[in-house]
Amino acid sequence: MVGNQDTFILSGSALCFASKRELVSSCYARILFAFVAFYFMPTCPLTASTFYLLSGLLDAFDGHAARALNQGTKFGAMLDMLTDRCATMCLLVNLSLLYPSYTILFQLSMTIDVASHWLHLHSSIMKGSESHKSIDLSGNPILRLYYTSRPVLFIMCAGNELFYCMLYLLHFSEGPMVGLQSLGLFRLIFWVSTPIALLKTAISLLHLIIAACNIAALDAAERSKKK
Repeated sequence: MVGNQDTFILSGSALCFASKRELVSSCYARILFAFVAFYFMPTCPLTASTFYLLSGLLDAFDGHAARALNQGTKFGAMLDMLTDRCATMCLLVNLSLLYPSYTILFQLSMTIDVASHWLHLHSSIMKGSESHKSIDLSGNPILRLYYTSRPVLFIMCAGNELFYCMLYLLHFSEGPMVGLQSLGLFRLIFWVSTPIALLKTAISLLHLIIAACNIAALDAAERSKKK
């Protein structure tokens, strides 16, 4: 009986170790996939978009696996957010080259994305949260739904990335025709993801405003304590 129990413990430990190793491997694999996507973006749109979207899917896998295995770390959370921000920025830089007349919009999108996440992260740290995704459940209902509902978070993030990725692909091709209207697949996905991307930008602005208000409130509280 003891031998079987020892075997079970050893097997469980080996499984846990293997799971940790796979989790770390997938984390760095998504960074590698992102670099491959950036390398091929000027010349091979299908290859670039495939690796870019695979990198995004690994992001979703990493988060789910880390929560399931209770292997979340502060470094992992920071690396995850930095990879997301850098990947989106690099894609937007390429879109600025492909659509120069819309450069100001891509610059604005980058600014909102980076500023909102940076300020929200620091606001969370100053309030004592362990993660930028840990929110006060009594706070804003939109952000509460955004961070507590995994399907909503996935749809918003996936829709936003698909919007920019399809915009990139549309510079080269409409994609295979679908439906009776001979609508290109890339354009169809682009139009479906457009409202999601706009809503994601609105949520980022909400992030920015609420985080700024939280930091201002913390400043006011600190000043009142000194009086």
